[in-house]
Amino acid sequence: MKRILFFVTALVVSATMLAEDHVMSATKGGSNRTMKADSPLALSLKEAQEYAVNQNRSLKNASLAVQEAYAARWQTIASMLPQVDGSYSYSNYLGYSATLGMMGSEMKINMPNVGALGLTASVGINGQGIVGALLNNIAIDMMKISLEKSETELRGSVMGSYVSVLALQSISSLLDSSLVNIQELESITQNAVNAGAAEQTSADQIRVRVNTLKNSINAQKRTIELATNSLKVLLDVPVETELVLTEKLETVLSPDRVLALLAENFSIENNLNYQLLQKQLELAKTNVHMAGWAYGPTVSLAYNYTNQQYYGEGGMRMTPPNVIQVSVRMPLWSSGKRAAGVVEKKIAYEEAKNTLSETSDNLSIQYRQLCFNLTNAYETYMNEKENIEVSQRVFASATNKYKYGASSNMELTNASNDLINAQSSYVQAMLSLVNAQVELEEFLNNK
Repeated sequence: MKRILFFVTALVVSATMLAEDHVMSATKGGSNRTMKADSPLALSLKEAQEYAVNQNRSLKNASLAVQEAYAARWQTIASMLPQVDGSYSYSNYLGYSATLGMMGSEMKINMPNVGALGLTASVGINGQGIVGALLNNIAIDMMKISLEKSETELRGSVMGSYVSVLALQSISSLLDSSLVNIQELESITQNAVNAGAAEQTSADQIRVRVNTLKNSINAQKRTIELATNSLKVLLDVPVETELVLTEKLETVLSPDRVLALLAENFSIENNLNYQLLQKQLELAKTNVHMAGWAYGPTVSLAYNYTNQQYYGEGGMRMTPPNVIQVSVRMPLWSSGKRAAGVVEKKIAYEEAKNTLSETSDNLSIQYRQLCFNLTNAYETYMNEKENIEVSQRVFASATNKYKYGASSNMELTNASNDLINAQSSYVQAMLSLVNAQVELEEFLNNK
């Protein structure tokens, strides 16, 4: 019997150590890449997304929550495995002697000091405990899906912010080149005024154009700084960090990728929201089984070993050294409480089925709407891209004509305004395209 107890104890201890090792190894899986505030950080789009995922504190907490769920599941399973407890007690009766019998025929029994070593091994199993472990598995799966959903959304946010910075930088470069041309025209016009070949009004009008472009450039720089700071927030880096985006705008914003995305087939099983609802339906069904097992029995098995050691003469060994106990507990009457619990869980299960069915129909409609949004955003982007190229050519032509006196200030002013408006519309169309692309990619969740 002692060998059996030793084997059971060793088995439980080994299983506990393996569970602890599993949890500890999971906590070491995250990356803790840090960046000094004074060090430049150069990232491509993919590197920026990975960096944000590794640094984001909310995702770290979600990952830790998954690890907590694993630990909770092990507690549920371990509660149904053998539990072994040891004890030792020492009693000193201070020389007291017990008296047995009636007056005249009394017998005194010495009460020596006694030490007792005890070992108890027990195990209890019921249906609700087993179903509870299954519920923990479903909860872990749901938390993993939620973690993946949060990670996907973060990657989409990083992409949108990354492209915004690239687009604003591109427009700022165009404005800088336009400013150089306008300033050249201002210098030419002012020289003509000084030579008496032109009126001061012409030079003043050009000066207004220069100041307008400077204001646009300054506003653009502040917008770039704001967009860059937003990206730094997503990356969780200090605001003082110099951020260098190594990707080119033409590479990130690929029309081929958009067309390929529109051509992909929609599989509802890949949608993360649908996966969560499936797990909720599974959870509701398992809760029905959990409520039903309230009628089930609980079987318990226990073994108790006691070894008493008397220190002195006398003493009566009243406690048996080995005791085995087997018990079965069966619920009989609860005034309808358990029956009402089963009905409640069945109703919740029907509600979950209706929600899943309704969501399936809605997701199909949502997919068509997202495809329409992306198609519309793509067409708008291509038109605005052509418009800005045309506006750039018109402005360059007006500039050259003005140099040689073939165009008026009004024509140059109109061309400059058209270029600024075209640049603003181009940026807006570009961001709309990115947002539509990100939304569809998150919806499809294609690996």
